Amino acid sequence: MFWENKLDSWVNQVRHQAALPLRLELWNGKRFDFSQDPHVTVKVPEASSLPYLLTPSLSNLGTAYVEGKLDIEGNVDEIIDVGSTLARKTLQPTGKFGRLTRHIRHNRKLDSEAIRYHYDVSNDFYRIWLDENMVYSCAYFENGNETLEEAQLKKIDHILTKIQLKPGQTLLDIGCGWGALVLRAAEKFGARCVGITLSENQHALATERIKQAGLADRVEIRLQDYRDVTGTFDRITSVGMFEHVGLRQLPDYFSRMRALLADDGFAMNHGITSTDIDSGSTPYGGGEFIGKYVFPHGELPHISLVLKSMQESGLETLDVENLRRHYAKTCGIWASNFENRADRIRAAVDERRFRIWRVYLAGCSYAFANDWVAIFQVLCTKSGRPASALPWSRRYMYS
Repeated sequence: MFWENKLDSWVNQVRHQAALPLRLELWNGKRFDFSQDPHVTVKVPEASSLPYLLTPSLSNLGTAYVEGKLDIEGNVDEIIDVGSTLARKTLQPTGKFGRLTRHIRHNRKLDSEAIRYHYDVSNDFYRIWLDENMVYSCAYFENGNETLEEAQLKKIDHILTKIQLKPGQTLLDIGCGWGALVLRAAEKFGARCVGITLSENQHALATERIKQAGLADRVEIRLQDYRDVTGTFDRITSVGMFEHVGLRQLPDYFSRMRALLADDGFAMNHGITSTDIDSGSTPYGGGEFIGKYVFPHGELPHISLVLKSMQESGLETLDVENLRRHYAKTCGIWASNFENRADRIRAAVDERRFRIWRVYLAGCSYAFANDWVAIFQVLCTKSGRPASALPWSRRYMYS
């Protein structure tokens, strides 16, 4: 009875603050509508589930859905919008619901375990909802009307053009995924490439794809930590990897990149960033949910910390491009693919993991669209080079 009385008060509070397209159905047959046209239905199977709802942080709501404490029906984009509005209208973005800066312990063992948790779900799982080249990073919609496949190839070409990759040059791709970038670099740009990953599944499939393309003499895929790479490379790319590095480890990460880069080389870091100046996580418990269920030990720096860490490590920033709009669209397409192919995905993974990824992909699209997170491509070179070695303008990137 205690929780039911609290629920009545909470319902009145929410109705007063916002007209949400939400219907609430309880285990005892009671029903509450929060507008005349509800599109999202939250089903509460038992009274013990109510605390998740009455403190509707994104972490609480997400946890309740993933663990089966709440069932939710409706379009996934509307589900995310309703959940975010509930959190925003009923919670203050301070304290544990604010943009907390988390300094997480990192070491090789923990980093390797985190990578395997996220990327070794199964190759078939990712193949269902990614593009045909299995590129799991922000696409580049030059005109806004490209297909996902077209936009992913444009992203790779955009990166390789920015770093001025030329035939015969050596390229290191840190966090190479399933090998799409190194394949393109070898096939179209004539480079000799090394791709590294900590994911055994990615390593196996990328190696097979290289063999099938007849590029084994020009591309090597290694199961290797970036801290263990030796030698020098004319060009270095890191796409969607440094989110796993850690805030305190950024200077060491960029120092390692500098040590591996040729004196006249160029490097590109493409990664997600926080929009909080103190590198805080996404508000209302969104970061807590992702850390718990999706990216263990992940940390997002603000772009200012990225640039500061690069400079401290002896790298000069040459160009910075914000692709936030592009990632909102990319994640939106992934989320749509996920919904449209739900039967195939449920056959590949259990219900718990299905629910995690369902809300994660749609939630990421919302976060990028609403400036909770951003993403930047940062082009750099070794500090101290003569000005004559630098390009006059950005025109070459689009020629």
